[in-house]
Amino acid sequence: MPDVQALVNDFVFKLKRRKIEGSQVSARQTAELLRSVVSSQRVPYTNQAAALIEAVKAVGEQLISANPVELAVGNIVRRVLHIIREEDLSSTAALMEGLNLSGASDDDNDKEEQEDRPPLSAAAVAAAARSTLRAPSLHTLLEDIPESAVAPHPSSSGGESEGKSKSEKSLKSRKLKHDVIEAINELIRDIDTCHEQISEQAVEHIHHNEVILTLGRSRTVMEFLCAAKEKKRSFRVFVAEGAPRYQGHALAKELVAKGIQTTVITDSAVFAMISRVNMVIVGAHAVMANGGVIAPVGLNMVALAAQRHAVPFVVIAGSHKLCPLYPHNPEVLLNELKSPAELLDFGQFSDCMDFGTCGGLPLLHVVNPAFDYVPPKLVSLFITDTGGHNPSYMYRLIADYYSADDLVVQRRQVSGR
Repeated sequence: MPDVQALVNDFVFKLKRRKIEGSQVSARQTAELLRSVVSSQRVPYTNQAAALIEAVKAVGEQLISANPVELAVGNIVRRVLHIIREEDLSSTAALMEGLNLSGASDDDNDKEEQEDRPPLSAAAVAAAARSTLRAPSLHTLLEDIPESAVAPHPSSSGGESEGKSKSEKSLKSRKLKHDVIEAINELIRDIDTCHEQISEQAVEHIHHNEVILTLGRSRTVMEFLCAAKEKKRSFRVFVAEGAPRYQGHALAKELVAKGIQTTVITDSAVFAMISRVNMVIVGAHAVMANGGVIAPVGLNMVALAAQRHAVPFVVIAGSHKLCPLYPHNPEVLLNELKSPAELLDFGQFSDCMDFGTCGGLPLLHVVNPAFDYVPPKLVSLFITDTGGHNPSYMYRLIADYYSADDLVVQRRQVSGR
């Protein structure tokens, strides 16, 4: 697939160069790329789901390694893998139902023979119930079905039977790919509409004359607040500026343009102002399986101040930001360092960075982390496109989107290599 490989290489290049920023943009483009991968993949007559899974994993490994900090990319890769497993499970269930129906509609002459056949195994039902995270494979579901239940009837000729079998396999192959692509399209629509679905809940959480504090700029938070304003809610917003990138300034301008009373404060003034606040509403870079939040730097300080003054700390995030990994997993890279130029003007501090002194090492070091980690005990409520949830429930919500087999995206190793 040369065209798809070119798309993969271009997307990997953009991720490495940080030309794609933002969880929603990264998630949408990842889903679109994986849709192209599935569409162009040629699947065999057997093990069709396995072939699609291997193709998606091969691309997913490249995407995740290109920018490990952008967890939304890995989330979408795992979501697509889960979709393939779910669609494969559905098609298998339909096949088993068809076998039962065909057995029930046999001619009267075959009734005695049907009675002698052993019944279909319940292994499929047992396998599906073992774990809410583990979706059984096609092989697992069919391995215990008796051969007599799936053997073709001798009434038809060999040529007709073989041609019908090939036609059914080709149809099933096309149907699996079609169903997977349709499910990915639905995922893309969910990513596109997550802000609207979250904003619809604003009136349930924001009330008249409340004072709300946020930090930096989040599009989700901005649309959430604007939706409350459109519903005639009267409230005031304190915006911490979010140094060193000062994205809070941009948010303040957007809120004022919508007619919302806004006050800009410095990040260091959060603790002094938190006693006047009724609620803290912030966005997130990712929500981990334990309910912890990877958020823009400075939010851990805000969460501690909110806890100290018993102010609710509410995190708003789309479902594409829900990550099935835990902070201690080795696959998780919690932070990255931004350019020191955002903090200091090198022209003014060049004399402090003289490599000719102190054994060739500079006397001044500049550290500019991008993210904070907020533990779940500091979070009061999560608001997603599926509703509001307590931190203790996030693991169950995340379990609905992912399969346990896909937590580590790694292709199956072929023996002999």
